[in-house]
Amino acid sequence: MDKTSLKTNANTLSEESVLNWQIIQKDFEKSFGTEVYSSWLKNILLVKEYNHYVILGVPTRFFRDWITSRYADKILSELKRHKLSINRIEFEIIEKEKLENRIIPPYSSRNKITEMKDSILNYNRLNNNLSFDNFVVGQSNKISYLSAKKICTQLSIYNPLFIYGGVGLGKTHLMNAIGLELSSNNNVMFISAERFMYQFIKSIKKNEMVSFKDFFRRANVFIIDDIQFIRGKEGLQEEFFHTFNSLFDKSSQIVISSDRPPNKLDRVQDRIKSRLSGGLVVDIGLPDYDLKLNILRKKIEEFQKSFKEHPDLSDEVVDYLAKDTKSNIRELIGVFNRVVAFSKMSNKSLSINDCKIILKDVYNSTKIISIDKIQNVTSNFFSINLDEMLSQRRSRPLARPRQIAMYLAKKLTTRSLPEIGRKFANRDHTTVIHAVKTIDKLSKNDEQMRKNIEEIKSIILND
Repeated sequence: MDKTSLKTNANTLSEESVLNWQIIQKDFEKSFGTEVYSSWLKNILLVKEYNHYVILGVPTRFFRDWITSRYADKILSELKRHKLSINRIEFEIIEKEKLENRIIPPYSSRNKITEMKDSILNYNRLNNNLSFDNFVVGQSNKISYLSAKKICTQLSIYNPLFIYGGVGLGKTHLMNAIGLELSSNNNVMFISAERFMYQFIKSIKKNEMVSFKDFFRRANVFIIDDIQFIRGKEGLQEEFFHTFNSLFDKSSQIVISSDRPPNKLDRVQDRIKSRLSGGLVVDIGLPDYDLKLNILRKKIEEFQKSFKEHPDLSDEVVDYLAKDTKSNIRELIGVFNRVVAFSKMSNKSLSINDCKIILKDVYNSTKIISIDKIQNVTSNFFSINLDEMLSQRRSRPLARPRQIAMYLAKKLTTRSLPEIGRKFANRDHTTVIHAVKTIDKLSKNDEQMRKNIEEIKSIILND
C-alpha cells in the first residue's frame, strides 16, 4: 500500500465507524496468513460492538486461551485500523449456531448490573465464562470458595468479604462468579481499584463528583478487585473510605480482593485497614498437586467436549505438568495450552522429554530463586530487620521466621544443606535440618503457620 492510501485511510477513519466483520475477516487472512486464519481466526465472530471495545465470540475455552496468548494484540491492532476508538477486546465462549440466532439486547438493558455510560468506558462487565461451575476447588481455595458461595445465599453475612492471594490463583474468577450469581436480582458493581481511581480523577477534572458518588453508592453488591492499588494515594483512599461507609451503612454486600491481607497493606490508612478486616478475611494459596491435577483434568474434559477428541496427553505427562508447574494456576493453564498445541501440530503423543524441551523456558524461569530473595521476602513479611533475622539471637520472633526462611530455601532452591547454612550467617547444616523438620511439622498442625508459608511462597514465586 502506498503512502497516499495510508493517509487517506487515516483521515477517513472515525471513532464512530461501524465494524464490517466480513472485511475484517479478509484482512485477518492477509495479515495472519491462511494457515493461522483457517485454524483459529475463521471461527471468531463479532458478538457486540461498543465505542471503546468489542466482544468476540469463540467456540471453546481452549480457542479463547490460545488466541488470547498468541494473537490478541495483533487482532486489536487490526480492529483499530477499522475503528480508532477500540482499545480492548473481550472473548465470549458461545456456540456458533447459537450466536448466529442470538439477538443482543441494547446495551442499556443488559442484565441488572450497574454500568458506566459508553462515553466514560464500559468496564463494569461480568465474564460469563468465570462462574462457580467451572471453578475447581482444592485445599488451597476451599475456604474462599465456600465463603463466596455463602454470601450469594445470605447477603452481608460476611461484610466485607476480603479475599487475598498471589497472582493467578483465582481471586478474580471467584469475584466474577459472585457477581454472576447475584446479578439477576441485585444491582451489582464490579470494578478494579485502578478503574475506580480512573473514574475518580476524571470526575474531579469534570467537576462531576456528585454524580461519581451517586453512581458508586447505589449498588447493593459492590465488588472491587486489587485494592492494593490504592496504596499511597491519599485522595483516592479518602473517597474509597466514604464510599465503603455509605455502602456498609445501607447493608450493601462488599467484596474486596488483594494480593496481601489487610494488615500488610502498607501506605493505607489505618481506618481503612480496620474496615477491611472487620468482616471475613480469607486467602487463596498456591495450588497443591491434587488441585493442579484436577484443573488439568478439567481442561482435558473441556477440550474433549469442544473438539470431540482427546488432547492425546498420557497420564504420565499430566502428572509431570501437575508436579513441575510450581507457580500459579494461570501459568498451569498456559503450560497445558502449549503442550496440547504442540501435540496437535506435531500430530503425536508427547513424552515427558518432549514436554521438558517445550517448557524449558517456563520451568527454568520458575526455578531460579535465590536464598537472598527468600530471606528478604520472609523478613519483610514478618516486619523484622534482615540482619536481626540472620543474627545469633534465639528469641521466637526472630528464630521462627529464620526457620521458615531455611525451610523455604530447602524447598524452593537446589542449594545443599551446607550451602543454605552458610547463607544464614555460617550456621551448621544440622541447624538447617532441624529448621526444616520443625517447620514441616508445624505447618501440618498449625493452620496459621501453613497460611503464612503459602503466602510467603506465593510472594516469592510471583514477584
